[in-house]
Amino acid sequence: MKLDSEHLEILAVIVEKGGLTEGADALGKSQPSVSRSMALLEKRIGSALFEPGRRPLRPTELGQRLAKLGGQIRSANQEASLLVRRFQQGHAGRLRVGGTQIFMDGVISTMIADFQSRHDDVQIEQSYGYMDGLAAGLRNGTLDCAILPMPPAQVPAEMTFVPLLPGHNVIACRAGHPLTRRKGITLADIDNYTWIAPPSDSPLFRDLQRAVKAIGRDDFRVSFSGGTLASIMSVLTGSDALTIMPYSVVFLARRSLALDVLPLRIEHPDRQLGLLTMTGQQAPAALKRFSEFLTAEFHRLRNRMDHELQMARRRG
Repeated sequence: MKLDSEHLEILAVIVEKGGLTEGADALGKSQPSVSRSMALLEKRIGSALFEPGRRPLRPTELGQRLAKLGGQIRSANQEASLLVRRFQQGHAGRLRVGGTQIFMDGVISTMIADFQSRHDDVQIEQSYGYMDGLAAGLRNGTLDCAILPMPPAQVPAEMTFVPLLPGHNVIACRAGHPLTRRKGITLADIDNYTWIAPPSDSPLFRDLQRAVKAIGRDDFRVSFSGGTLASIMSVLTGSDALTIMPYSVVFLARRSLALDVLPLRIEHPDRQLGLLTMTGQQAPAALKRFSEFLTAEFHRLRNRMDHELQMARRRG
């Protein structure tokens, strides 16, 4: 015997509210329509749902048990409706996010943690990569978005790029490094120290090559290379080696690591860190909420960094 689940839900509300009229009001239905539904249910099961002549209504033993099941159905339907709304509004779902390792670990991960503290029902699957691999992931549907530094002019035609932060590299070193105590740093001073090189296939490695060439050298001595951000930071803070690093990464790392920046101007890359997605492709609603969150967070981060730079110039 197959029963109409809506009839069971109506029965549950009638029993909960204590009467047909009260149940109809709670359901937003007319009393006659609720009565017809109960009559159909009684006809279907061949038994009375309420004890005759009792006011207020009192369910029979079978009516009471069916009402309990109806309450469970109603609760499950309400939970399902809430889940659908949360997905539609971007408060729940899954996001597959790819990005370059230095920025993902040094900047984005803290923002993801903050985002999930507000939207804990959004699952984020993170992966690493550079432009070619990330673009391929977007095209084949294994990524919902990519966060990477790139020249806006090189954005593929079928993709949309939302800039988040202009390129700004610095020469980073440990706090208390001998060069930080010098007012005028010369090329000879730089030559006394080795470099920590980012992964050789990363845009940051090419930035290091350009920066060293700009200060008068075509080559540089590398003491450590190819590591993760965590290992680079460990070597940097534990030695006198230098490295090229996005200022945003150094800025945030200073909260927990003893880092400093040399007062040397170097050429900034012609890139912006941004959010890359496929144009016109249906995406999870959570992506829009995540994108808006990142945009706001990077706006705040940029203001804080600009303030620190202004203070440093005044002190200088």
